[in-house]
Amino acid sequence: MTIAPHPDTDPNDRALVVVDPQRGFLDPSWGPRDNPVAERNIARLLEAWRDAGLLVVLVRHDSVVDGSPLAPGTPGNAFHDGVDGPHDLLVTKTVNSAFYGSPNLHDWLQAEGVSAVTICGITTDHCCSTTARMAANLGYAVDFVLDATHCHDRQLPDGTVIPAAEVARAAAASLHGEFATVRSTDEVIAELAEHYPPSD
Repeated sequence: MTIAPHPDTDPNDRALVVVDPQRGFLDPSWGPRDNPVAERNIARLLEAWRDAGLLVVLVRHDSVVDGSPLAPGTPGNAFHDGVDGPHDLLVTKTVNSAFYGSPNLHDWLQAEGVSAVTICGITTDHCCSTTARMAANLGYAVDFVLDATHCHDRQLPDGTVIPAAEVARAAAASLHGEFATVRSTDEVIAELAEHYPPSD
């Protein structure tokens, strides 16, 4: 996706979708992770997006799994610092995709005239990737901000452990050019600063 120059483009044609930026993913039960700056980059994107006056969607996973650190009413269900703030929609879900939540994300995006989404959040290979794939299948142009996501080590059936950094690279390779354009936080923020300068 190339962001069209300001002010010729209606800002409502694109939205930032922040998937599950929740404290529960810090729980050690998830295992080792990659990208320790993911939360900081998510906060940077949110600040830049809000400053540009573009649409912000926050997504929260309300786990129904017994003992989950993401369960409603637990400290881990809360968003990370820097996430709370002005937003246009809050979607809650119990599965991987933000498009299977409440309220219906696709219906809302269509009603707002959104044709492109920029996705970040947690985790790279599960909820973020699933949301990006569904967004592409539904016809949206998708930017996937890899360094504003993180994931955890994964284990193959034979017990082989795949380090989180390799999991993230494989997820990005699977998405790029097929479902999304994989980008960096700095790149996205630079475009926003260029095309949506502060009004003052």
